Order: sequence, then structure tokens, then C-alpha cells
Amino acid sequence: MSVYTIDKFARLIDHTNLHADATREDMQKLCAEAKEYHFKMVAVNQVQSQLCAHELAGTDIDTGAAIAFPLGQTTIEAKEFETQNAIDNGANEIDYVINITELKAKNYDYIEDEMRRLTKICHDAEIPIKVIFENPYLTKDEIKQVALIAKRVGPDFIKTATGFGPSGATVDDVRLMKQTVGDQVKVKAAGGIRNSDDFLAMIEAGAERIGTSSGIKIINALKKRMQADGVDTISVDDGR
Repeated sequence: MSVYTIDKFARLIDHTNLHADATREDMQKLCAEAKEYHFKMVAVNQVQSQLCAHELAGTDIDTGAAIAFPLGQTTIEAKEFETQNAIDNGANEIDYVINITELKAKNYDYIEDEMRRLTKICHDAEIPIKVIFENPYLTKDEIKQVALIAKRVGPDFIKTATGFGPSGATVDDVRLMKQTVGDQVKVKAAGGIRNSDDFLAMIEAGAERIGTSSGIKIINALKKRMQADGVDTISVDDGR
């Protein structure tokens, strides 16, 4: 059981705009909102790394670059370049999509090599890395296999989905991922989390980061709930 203030809830949120038609003004607005609500990170396409890092300079809010997004269908070498380029441009968190083709072929060595190489780049730069499974395309066994690889490799987070697939995060998937990796790797839930009930359910299932474009709506709903109950914290049975 953990006790959460509004700020503690906000610090679980990766405030997200990954739309292809996002403008510079949209990115500036995203960063301004992140500063206002004190979100943990802005999640953006890799090309926006420099702009967002500039907008967030001097704050404790990270710039998270999405790598090989949303399909994951580039070579390891391309993902390495894209990751290093994002870091060079100011990104200080990385979320990358695995190669689902190789996973479906049960080429677990490839998945592990990719994860090790990208994790090394990020950890050499002393920044977190999150591995996006894209669960809507995976079987439960495939989810478990990639989680076991992550348990060996040691990225900072494993993540449910991009939000661009046929569906998003589910409580069952978050629970499976967390049960598989234990305390060695954290879990990020992302994809389709649009209200405070779903947000709290993901935390209860074991998620320690939430990716959403509905962060403002969620935080405001939690504020109203606290005000109605006359409290300034909410207790969540998150297993911690």
C-alpha cells in the first residue's frame, strides 16, 4: 500500500504527444503543460528531442524520445543511431519498440542483443530506457519471454504498448509483466489510459509509470475526488 499526493501521481505520468501532425506550437504547449502539472516526462517523437529539451531546460521534467516508433521494424544499427542521436539532441529518456518480426520467429537471441545494445547506450549516458513490447500483437507467452529477457538484461522499464496498435494496456498484461520481472525492472503502462479509474487500476497492477495524452484530465479528476472526500492523499494497494 502506498500513499499518493497529487504531485506523486503526476510524477508517474509521461505526458504524451506522438502525433505525426504535431506542430512546434503543440510541442511547446505539451512542455508548458508538463511544467504546470509537474509531470515526469514528455513523450515525443525522436525528431522533437531538441525542441522539447530546450523548452524543459532547467526543470526536472525529462524529454523522452520514441525510437523506431511505432512499428519497431528497423535494424538494430538504425535503432542505435536513432537512440544516440536523440541523446545528443537532449533526450534524457528513451522508449524503443522491439522487433516483433524476430520475436514471432522465436529469435530470442536477436531480441536480447537488441535490448542489450540499446540499454548500454542509455546506461552509458546515465539515462533510463524503456522497452516497448506492443502487447496487442503478442501472445501471453511472447510477453513473458520478452519480460524474462528484460529481467536478464536490466533495462529500466518494460512497457505495454505504443498506443498506435489495435489496443493498448490491460491490467492483466501489466500484472503478468510485473510478476515476471519482479523488482528487477519497472513496468510502464501505455495505450488507451484515459481516465482516473484506469490510471489507478494500472498502478494497482504494478505499473510505476503511465504513458498517456490524458494526464491533465486524470490529475484534475483525482483532485476533484480528493476535494470531495476532504483529503489530500489517496492510498493505492500497489504491492509496495
